[in-house]
Amino acid sequence: MIVRTLGAGAGGGLPQWNCGCRNCALARAGAIPEMTQSSVAVSPDGDRWIVLNASPDLRAQLAAAPPLHPRGLRDTPIAAVIVTNADVDHVAGLLTLREKTGFDLWATSGTRADLAANPIFGVLDPTLVIPRTIALHQPFEPLPGLQVTAYPVPGKVALYLEGAAPNTRMLGEQTIGLRIEAKDRVFHYIPGCAEVTDDLVAQLADADLLFFDGTVWRDDEMPASGTGAKTGARMGHIAMSGPSGSLARLAGLRALRRYIHVNNTNPALDPASAERAALRAAGWEIVQDQEEIRP
Repeated sequence: MIVRTLGAGAGGGLPQWNCGCRNCALARAGAIPEMTQSSVAVSPDGDRWIVLNASPDLRAQLAAAPPLHPRGLRDTPIAAVIVTNADVDHVAGLLTLREKTGFDLWATSGTRADLAANPIFGVLDPTLVIPRTIALHQPFEPLPGLQVTAYPVPGKVALYLEGAAPNTRMLGEQTIGLRIEAKDRVFHYIPGCAEVTDDLVAQLADADLLFFDGTVWRDDEMPASGTGAKTGARMGHIAMSGPSGSLARLAGLRALRRYIHVNNTNPALDPASAERAALRAAGWEIVQDQEEIRP
């Protein structure tokens, strides 16, 4: 199995276009790596690929990934796209894939309904972009030799679908994790998660590689930095730190562990920070754009 990170950042990427926070300033100066918005490509053989979440930066991400370039006239190695929720930073890139080339589009029935309700996604020709429904806990093969099983993780509906008081820890089709197996290797992909439950810890026990939601270091990070009013929990994302954070809750896993979907405010983005040192001491790293891992 080959896992290639196309983008590692949260919504807005790094630097975020309208932000002058310390991390964004460091990224503009070239002191820390820039990040596009989160998306991942997976292949069982290096020849055929699936894309996990179509970020708004997908065109540039594909241009920077030679294994995913066309092999001839309109001959793409991308066979399918799987989306884990209806967030803008996971579905907007579908509009980049509208140029009359076929692929399968996998999503839960709820996420499919959210996409169908927005007429802009009608630019995806349904005779070429074939909608496929993901049933939770039911394995499917988007490519021969690559088995995927989706499972619910705590989260919320997309921002543009929120009501006045959204449930940020819903458990159902609106936020899913993916278990991907090829040649006896197992990769779990969870770019959004509001809480690490005991059931989720058990689900991840077989992981050889884990990409997990690394949005914020601490829950009040955005209010404390003056960059926003919402906490991580209000956005549907668990913090890395703290007794209930992902570092503590996932400490017992044997997997190679990487954070993805990292917000521009997260102090662990600075390799010289105490937060990055604590992260590494716990056995984690932050994945980088265009990084390739073979679990």
